[in-house]
Amino acid sequence: MSVHVVIRIPTPLRGYTGGADEVAVEADTVAEALTRLAERYEGIAERILDADGQPRPFVNIFVGKADVRTLQGLSTPVSEGDVIAIVPAVAGGRHESER
Repeated sequence: MSVHVVIRIPTPLRGYTGGADEVAVEADTVAEALTRLAERYEGIAERILDADGQPRPFVNIFVGKADVRTLQGLSTPVSEGDVIAIVPAVAGGRHESER
């Protein structure tokens, strides 16, 4: 039985969701939640997942505070009210010692 979860959409992907920063879906796993998101918003899945259906190297997916890579990957089950966060990796800038 699917549960209600919320997917938090990062700013760079909000153009695909009509500006929405959160999308509610019904799902049993992280993979199913992302499938529901992709069904609703064309083009977003390709920005999150690679050709094998796995998270792109510079995209992190969290359930609560846990990275799904440390859990059961996209097979990670979700519970009622869970928040799934899509977080693009951030790189660049200068270290304080370089200033």
